[in-house]
Amino acid sequence: MLLLLAASARADTYADIQALVRDGRPAQALERAEQALAEQPRDPQLRFLRGVILSQAGRTDEALAVFTGLTQEYPELPEPHNNLAVIHAQRGELDKARSALEEALRANPGYAVAHENLGDIHVRLAGRSYRRAAQLEAGNAALPRKLSLVAELLEPKRAAESAGR
Repeated sequence: MLLLLAASARADTYADIQALVRDGRPAQALERAEQALAEQPRDPQLRFLRGVILSQAGRTDEALAVFTGLTQEYPELPEPHNNLAVIHAQRGELDKARSALEEALRANPGYAVAHENLGDIHVRLAGRSYRRAAQLEAGNAALPRKLSLVAELLEPKRAAESAGR
């Protein structure tokens, strides 16, 4: 019975923190997460929530440290790898982002979000290669169309990110 109560309390804590985030109260959510982590410092879900809150608050160096720690301690969890990749992608570190997403997919080959994010990284890598090719061979008539397609593919993703998807 005691284990059931503890599990229920943890579920309530997670729900409370997520509700604070949804309600646009990240400072309170972070405070609540840190209080809970003081009691259960190794809880991966609490640590993950803390990383998400830090990331959303623009404290990306701290979020990066949280997600990196989680990937090292719990490599079987795909979500920290995915969130690590998002930070790397935001910083323009596309090769690191790709590597983190590949790790997420090794952990869970059916993780659709990681597949989508990996596709987006591949598109951005293609754009980088096409831009470099255009610099090296300005007369290549195929490259402007390819660059246009890359921009078109990335535009819906940027709009979704701006909307807080």
